[in-house]
Amino acid sequence: MAKTDGNPMHLLRVAEMHAAPRCRALSKRSGHPCRAPAVNGWKVCRMHGAGGGAPTGKENGAYKHGTRTAEFQSLRRAIRELRAQSAKTLKSIRKL
Repeated sequence: MAKTDGNPMHLLRVAEMHAAPRCRALSKRSGHPCRAPAVNGWKVCRMHGAGGGAPTGKENGAYKHGTRTAEFQSLRRAIRELRAQSAKTLKSIRKL
């Protein structure tokens, strides 16, 4: 048993902390899982990216012109697919 400071809630808090879900990230070197507690609502701890990341769009400090945004890249993908479909259609028409 852990030494208490006279507060009966201390043991309850310790038990809750030990029962907390653990981070699912794995070490690159050892392959062992991280043993830190996971952040509420996430599967990883704060050191492995829970709630992190830069803001998207113009709020990001590295934003310049928008050609690398997710919206623009999905638009480019759609245009590329349309081009491929039209090339297939033209190829099949020319065979006739």
